Amino acid sequence: MTTKLKTKKSIDLEAKVYSSDGKAKGTVKLSPEVFGLHWNADLVHQVVTAMQANARQPVAHTKDRSEVRGGGIKPWRQKGTGRARHGSTRSPIWRHGGVTFGPRKDRDFTQKVNRKMRVKALYTVLSKKYADGNILFLSGMQFAEPKTKAARGMLFKLGEITGYESVATRKKNGVYLVLPKADANVKKSFQNMGNVLVGTVGAINPVDLIAYKNILLVEPEECLKTIEARNK
Repeated sequence: MTTKLKTKKSIDLEAKVYSSDGKAKGTVKLSPEVFGLHWNADLVHQVVTAMQANARQPVAHTKDRSEVRGGGIKPWRQKGTGRARHGSTRSPIWRHGGVTFGPRKDRDFTQKVNRKMRVKALYTVLSKKYADGNILFLSGMQFAEPKTKAARGMLFKLGEITGYESVATRKKNGVYLVLPKADANVKKSFQNMGNVLVGTVGAINPVDLIAYKNILLVEPEECLKTIEARNK
């Protein structure tokens, strides 16, 4: 059963579609199952935390006494020296010896997340972004060649749309640009901007959606079909 998003006013699920120069081109109807859900902070937190843990790659690694060099011979005889007995310089109490309970790179941080939970979290974040006015639908965005100047100019044009001023002004984590399919010219045009992430709709996920203020969905009808298919 789908729970509607609770707000002070009803959510209009018919959104405007803009061209790359910031002019309105039409509208697109949105699915209430994707853009009309109630915010569920516990679900989103659980899924996002699990996805971040699954992407974690341990690097810190210490050697235990079986891995450090040396220590193949007893440092001194067992008795008669007046010193404490020792069997190997690999012991953790020796300098350059093994480390006890240190971090190991073979540690597994992965967490299991059900597919339905991942999909519901994705739709919940999209609903929240849309309700907050942070999703902009674009049509006809093309670059004949990689051109950062043209890409920056496009963002300034989109920033002239009422409510989307931060698209052009936000200096960090400003825009998540979602394409229906990979486009090398578009990606290279934006990759020098530290505030823009370019991805495809097939890889869209709650972690990236939360990290960036504004979401730009290019060719919305095609993208929405892919997003809605996640639940099938």
